[in-house]
Amino acid sequence: MPSLIAFAPTLVGVAVLMAATIGVLALSGVPGRFAPALAILRGAVQLAAISLILAGVITSPIWVAIALLVMFTVAALTATRRLGGTAHLFGIVAFGMAAGVALTLLIVFVTGAIAFTPRFALAIGGIVIGNSMSIATLAGRRFTESVGEQWEQVEGWLALGATPRQSTLDLARRAVYSALIPSTDQTKTTGLVTLPGAFVGAIFGGISPLEAGRFQIVVLAAIMAAGSLTAVVIVRGIAPVRVKPAPLR
Repeated sequence: MPSLIAFAPTLVGVAVLMAATIGVLALSGVPGRFAPALAILRGAVQLAAISLILAGVITSPIWVAIALLVMFTVAALTATRRLGGTAHLFGIVAFGMAAGVALTLLIVFVTGAIAFTPRFALAIGGIVIGNSMSIATLAGRRFTESVGEQWEQVEGWLALGATPRQSTLDLARRAVYSALIPSTDQTKTTGLVTLPGAFVGAIFGGISPLEAGRFQIVVLAAIMAAGSLTAVVIVRGIAPVRVKPAPLR
């Protein structure tokens, strides 16, 4: 077990980065300037806890399944909170994410693209769930904001006899497209602009660059597939809009 002294440079580096983040946001007058720093602190505590837990559960199928269920629940609740926080929204978000994640992992393991072991199930499952959460949030927020900004246009379509879903169809499509832009750009620039964590971690773990690259491309494809299905299902679930949505916080 490494001593606390061995972590001193890491703690100092993270503290300086947090201070820089707060300073830049404060000087620019950005609201919520402490939110990123608090997120880092929370992430550090959670990573420390999960590191200790995973040492004992990473080879157990049952405990891996429980860990993935906890990850999924927290992810769905987090995305729901960003979209309004109602029980109805949670149902839509959870269903959309479950559809995207379940279908994607089924394809990955049934085709043999990645071996179906507790270790790999936890690794790729956690990555896909996390990215699906981000895409769900982006898709839902973009759609809601677009409807609010263009409510007069939506009302015009409704007045002409369009159904609530038809009146926001174009906005829904654009919301899905916008939500997928970060993942699409990350995938397109992998190896040129970024070296994904899964790829680097696999190499540091002793896997050959070729095998690490094979794992990473499966991960990227899984993220795109799960994210696409998640975004489409969620936006379709919230798309029948009859009244102007309240602004999101």
